[in-house]
Amino acid sequence: MSSSGHGHTPAAWTGVIISFIGFCVAGAFMVLENVPGMVAGFVLIGLGAVAGGIMHMAGMGSVPKGAASPVAAAKARPQES
Repeated sequence: MSSSGHGHTPAAWTGVIISFIGFCVAGAFMVLENVPGMVAGFVLIGLGAVAGGIMHMAGMGSVPKGAASPVAAAKARPQES
């Protein structure tokens, strides 16, 4: 399973860690019946998704399998007829 490389990027780890912290905050404040704290936890969950997406767009995420790598694109030659 580790050969697929699914999620082993700084963008994925950062997004998951921030979202996990938000989940813990929201859960703790839900038990304490504190609505503003719970909403703050939900906001952190959303910020984790946004941070992971921004880092992915900045090049810290994985390249989709169907996409050509920059090295392969540079070596590509037009077909001769």
